[in-house]
Amino acid sequence: MHKLILAIAAALLVVGIVLFAVNRTSHAPEKSVTETPSRTIVEHSGIDESKVIDLTYNFDDSTIYWPTAKPFQWEKESWGKSAGGYWYTAARYAASEHGGTHLDAPVHFGEGRLAADEIPLARLVGPVVVIDVSEACVKDADYRLTADDIVLWEKANGQIPDNSILLVRSGWGKFWPDKKKYLGTDTPGDTTNLHFPGISREAAEFLAKQRRIDGVGIDTASIDHGPSKDFITHRVLNGANIYGLENVANLDRLPAKGATLIALPMKIKGGTGGPVRIIAILP
Repeated sequence: MHKLILAIAAALLVVGIVLFAVNRTSHAPEKSVTETPSRTIVEHSGIDESKVIDLTYNFDDSTIYWPTAKPFQWEKESWGKSAGGYWYTAARYAASEHGGTHLDAPVHFGEGRLAADEIPLARLVGPVVVIDVSEACVKDADYRLTADDIVLWEKANGQIPDNSILLVRSGWGKFWPDKKKYLGTDTPGDTTNLHFPGISREAAEFLAKQRRIDGVGIDTASIDHGPSKDFITHRVLNGANIYGLENVANLDRLPAKGATLIALPMKIKGGTGGPVRIIAILP
């Protein structure tokens, strides 16, 4: 028995040494320090850089916010050569939680539901499905995704997978950052003349009750369509602990299915939402 134990230990040691050697030799050579950090990270992670799509708009003075929200503010505090002779920059910013490419936490319209910092990371990363209703939206600026649209998509692509993130492509991204065209109005504080596509109550209830999704998103200012006064889609989905992603960019670059979405919001403790960096990795 003693010899058997020693033999097993020796075998495991040899396997460990071989695996270590293979691991050392199978990696690509170190990258030149002149390469950009982002490229180096992507290459080392084994991800094809051409398959990484940014679905996030920049935050600046042209970023579209809800008409009643304060716009994004950014100003330089220090900028240039310091007293010590070295380059130094720092700036400050202020922003409402709901503007630009952002996340609506379930607590936004769901009492007692998850705040921004409470959403599990596993629910912010997952397979993404894209339902394209852009043709219908050309004819109707206030179009709402229907349950029939979802069923039609599933007939062509299969049932929406559990724990996936559903994005609605209205085509409204072509208007960003023109507030008049994107929102229907460019008057500060005006919420009576909003016109843009959204998601219908029946579609929201279908997703909340008959499917198991983690989040929904859209390339407009709200998952509720512009004229909404009761925000029923928010209430249904947020009430089911389903978060929302709004003002999502570049949805025309995603396939109907097969991509993976990563949506990491600013981790505001107790937050009702916040800016979110969204990327997709194509299959």
